[in-house]
Amino acid sequence: MSETYRGVGETMPVKVAINGYGTIGKRVADAVRQQDDMEIVGVVKRRPTFEAKDAMREGFPFYAAAQENVPDLEKAGIRVDGLLPELLDKADIVIDCTPKKADYKSLYEKHNVKAIWQGGEKHELTGLSFNAMSNYEEAIGKQFARVVSCNTTGLCRTLYPVQEKFGIDNVVAVMIRRAADPWDTKNGPINAIEPIVKVPSHHGPDVQTVMKGLNIQTTAVKVPTTLMHLHSVVVKLKSTPTSQEVIDVWSKTPRVLFFSTADGIKSTAQVMEWAKDVGRKRGDLFEIAVWKDGVHIVGDTLYYYQAIHQESDVIPENIDCIRAMCEIETDKFKSMEKTDRGMGMIKE
Repeated sequence: MSETYRGVGETMPVKVAINGYGTIGKRVADAVRQQDDMEIVGVVKRRPTFEAKDAMREGFPFYAAAQENVPDLEKAGIRVDGLLPELLDKADIVIDCTPKKADYKSLYEKHNVKAIWQGGEKHELTGLSFNAMSNYEEAIGKQFARVVSCNTTGLCRTLYPVQEKFGIDNVVAVMIRRAADPWDTKNGPINAIEPIVKVPSHHGPDVQTVMKGLNIQTTAVKVPTTLMHLHSVVVKLKSTPTSQEVIDVWSKTPRVLFFSTADGIKSTAQVMEWAKDVGRKRGDLFEIAVWKDGVHIVGDTLYYYQAIHQESDVIPENIDCIRAMCEIETDKFKSMEKTDRGMGMIKE
């Protein structure tokens, strides 16, 4: 572990390593670079893919996962600065974005480095699942944590403030899932609608790892799209607010953006087009898209629709988790505001 990390209130940047420079890893690396209290000390890749070459172009120190990977990387013109264990000795914290079958926990323990895994891993790996709004305080000073999945992140972002303001008796949510990521030709496209027959789907229990005690049931359906996930959410409340009162709560909630069919944004395709139009790198939407004119209260029941950009909504959570675990900020709202400002996120 790096000797330069100072802890709460100090100015020395936290040294961050990225193990797995793919869909999530490269976005986390960009976000870390945009913060003034942390820095990238290296990224790790096994194969000489276009993403490995992108890391080199970006100027990130590049490390191979193992010695056996070095010849192929160097043959492709990628300068290798060392191996993963050497990088861990320079880092305060590692963001693990490797495939689920990879197991580096014992290596991180050996090098006494903090680590954050992604939502594809099980809660039991770390015993701590993280969402900035819901349980930031639980991560302060911890060695290991897991940022929950894109869908769980989306549910927590909108449900937590509703629970705090109005109280929740029960949630029923349907995950209308994209079949594959845009780049993933191995798993998509599909010409089918595929129900996930297990009930509940894994999303509800995952939400409960951060919003403990929440009564939530979830189901899921896989559909032939690659752009986003869409949630249809029904919430039985403990009080009877108006639709506008719910909207007012979300309007003050970080990382929730309203869209309206009246503005011509009637689908996930148009949400993604908006992200491109406002200049987001890769067309990313870090926020949760809520259709403002789709928010309805009937008696004590709230109905709404939201869309999740599966490739990017967890990125700011990784940044906040770094701050909490490394104790450079103990106030979740200050961390979230700093993260969002650095990443160029806007609130309308």
